[in-house]
Amino acid sequence: MATHVLRGMAAGVLAGLAASWAMNQFQQLRAQNPPRPAADAGDPQGHDDPQERKQEQQALHQNPTDLDENATVKTAQRISRKLFEHELSDTEKQIAGPAVHYAYGAVVGGLYGGLAELLPITAAGLGMPFGFALWLLGDEIAVPALGLGKRPTEYSPEVHADALAAHFMYGVSTDMLRRVIKHVI
Repeated sequence: MATHVLRGMAAGVLAGLAASWAMNQFQQLRAQNPPRPAADAGDPQGHDDPQERKQEQQALHQNPTDLDENATVKTAQRISRKLFEHELSDTEKQIAGPAVHYAYGAVVGGLYGGLAELLPITAAGLGMPFGFALWLLGDEIAVPALGLGKRPTEYSPEVHADALAAHFMYGVSTDMLRRVIKHVI
């Protein structure tokens, strides 16, 4: 049993890393091409500012273009201050932010992989409940509670929907890859 759990954890770590990359790609695509609300679709000027929505999405997501608003960069900055008494430069932030994102993705992927071996019901829904839980507990609760982002009410519903979709993508990708990888290793 311990061997299955360890294999599941290892598969989850690898799957979580790959799924973190896929999530980043999705978020960058969404930040570059934000959807227009249906009410504004016929209005070429739009009633909301696309640049404002892009900035809002970047603040919530792990998008490296706004280093001062990014939750993963803020996390890296806190770690650097507390452990090394070092203030990160902009160049270091560009490396540390994604490093935190990938490390978190690998760790939660590993936990998911091990838990799926112990309690197979955990993997029901092909990882969608897992993605939802990460979005709810991470983006909606932990990030604002730790002062790494604004309160959920300060973001538009579209930004929340994009973040939820990205976490669904992460969860499904992690689960599907974990299932394949655990048979290979």
